[in-house]
Amino acid sequence: MPLDRAHRTLPGLIALTLGLLTPTVGATAPQCPDANPLRNAYFGDLHVHTALSADAVGYDVTVRPDGAYQFAFEGWVMLPPLDEAGQPTRRVESARPLDFMAVTDHAEMLGTVGACSESDQPWSQTEVCQAIESSQGHPWALVKMIALPFPSLDEETCGEDLSRCTVHQQSLWRETQEAAHAWNEPCERTTFVGYEYSSFRMGSNLHRNVIFRNEQVPETPLSFIDAPRDFDLWEGLASSCLDAENGCDVLAIPHNMNISNGRMFSLNYPGAWTTEEKANLARMRMRVEPIVEVMQHKGDSECRNGLPGVQGGVDELCDFEKMTNGIFRNQGGTTEPGDCYEGPGADWVPHLGPSCLSRQSYVRTALIEGLRQESEIGVNPFKFGLSASTDTHNAIGGAVDEATFPGHLGEADNTPEKRVSDTAGQTGGLSTNPGGLIGVWATENTRDAIFDAMQRREVFGTSGPRMRVRLHGAWDYPEDLCDTPDRLRVADALGVPMGSDLPPDTRPGEALAAPRFLVLAQADPGTPAAAGAPLQRVQVIKGWVGEDGDHHQRVYDVAGTPDNGASVDLDTCQPSGSGHHDLCAVWRDPEFDPSRRSVYYVRAVENPTCRYSQHQCIALPEADRPASCAHVDTPRTVQERAWSSPIWYTP
Repeated sequence: MPLDRAHRTLPGLIALTLGLLTPTVGATAPQCPDANPLRNAYFGDLHVHTALSADAVGYDVTVRPDGAYQFAFEGWVMLPPLDEAGQPTRRVESARPLDFMAVTDHAEMLGTVGACSESDQPWSQTEVCQAIESSQGHPWALVKMIALPFPSLDEETCGEDLSRCTVHQQSLWRETQEAAHAWNEPCERTTFVGYEYSSFRMGSNLHRNVIFRNEQVPETPLSFIDAPRDFDLWEGLASSCLDAENGCDVLAIPHNMNISNGRMFSLNYPGAWTTEEKANLARMRMRVEPIVEVMQHKGDSECRNGLPGVQGGVDELCDFEKMTNGIFRNQGGTTEPGDCYEGPGADWVPHLGPSCLSRQSYVRTALIEGLRQESEIGVNPFKFGLSASTDTHNAIGGAVDEATFPGHLGEADNTPEKRVSDTAGQTGGLSTNPGGLIGVWATENTRDAIFDAMQRREVFGTSGPRMRVRLHGAWDYPEDLCDTPDRLRVADALGVPMGSDLPPDTRPGEALAAPRFLVLAQADPGTPAAAGAPLQRVQVIKGWVGEDGDHHQRVYDVAGTPDNGASVDLDTCQPSGSGHHDLCAVWRDPEFDPSRRSVYYVRAVENPTCRYSQHQCIALPEADRPASCAHVDTPRTVQERAWSSPIWYTP
């Protein structure tokens, strides 16, 4: 926490380094031997599907929640293809256990999956059950049931009173809880009870992963069928958990805003006409959704070049893992979709999406828009931290290594040829990627400590590697703070960590100068069998709303350099060139305007390495490589990265 001016002196800094002044972060008493008030980095995956999800079992995945935790913490699982007896034949192993994980099967159709599993019953032959069972294409019978404004369950499968699916839903929800409780071991590994709320309203992806702090959870998961609007979800989680006065605590994590047609960060306030009504909706959103998922196997949602109403030039790193390029290319022969309609009634315009792009489909521009909303209604509805996860449908949380990626969707991509396919309409293939990880800075590896870190937004996302990134902000960090042995203790004492607001500058008798930021990044050390890649550079991204009303952005390289000569041999995937094990900078905004709201976050970038598709293409005999291996629009290399949560400045 910030100290008064008397502590911002040399004796005060000496006291800090001697441990005489210790900042407190989080409210939970520590219980682990390695508890650290300055916080440890823990890596997890909060977006993992198993055979309890209709779009996993439909692709022959047989792994249930218990098996998913076995992979995450003990490192192996069996996946399709299935043998004649219906047993999986492919053993997939992981060399890097996670620190924490949640199984997040779809709440929608959870009971239907159970009902359809009764193969000796007549309802197992319904259109819906056949769609779940089939792995040929997308189960459109299911999409039709949940893509409408007000979706419903299938009475033919569930019974007229829906009781058949209700019984199965309760049973599978208990299985999800029991698996999480069985694998949770404080100080060693953490599991959370969770599920996915999978809104596909009007053809737009509005999905959220719902994560509970502890064993106190509602009797049933709240699905899109129960709560067809996002504010219905927030209200439902408040009434069934947050305000239930039984110890229940919950947060929701939006994902894949990149395919939401601008609706994930919509500026609509349904039913709210006054400023105070809009502010109340914004407060409710921020109460439930403190973080978002910036990266997963359906692509990057950080930013995109060429969005209307965004100034600041081209950010070449915004072209990273744009799944939508492949979708648009296959749908219409172009990678340039149309603009989204955002006029009256826009929330009721269907899209066979994504078919349009909006600046409200990306994290960076939503963060900037949040500044405008705060100035207009007094509340920022988009004040969120940045995380990442995989969205694996193979029950293999944390399987993010580009060199060994085994796919993410059962039978649909269980061979290298399928994983590098660019066939129109095929699920997966070249347009997807292995996904990312969420990192948290928590005092220890327990449910309370990690959940506290997520609620205060002291989280970061990575595109897969276990890079560590931190951002701290203050008004008077010493310029040589990077050289201070106890720099983290000083950073905490004089300023705030990422996820926070800069405090008011209360220095008496001094003109308001630009704040200083401590920027820290560490490379992924890798494993004994596979070393991690060095860091190339670390950047600060700043956003604000200009006098012209447009979104403005600026990207600053603050440590390292893009011109370090690093490269990779595409024939062998052998990297070369220099890099950094860690980078540190004390950075001051050279264009600071004390009258203007601003948001800052950090992006750390590795040297180039081979993309998963290049690894898989060169591993195939040249004569057996599909034509997609020579696809000119597919990047052969990637620059893996990590994103910090932001720090906000308000005049």
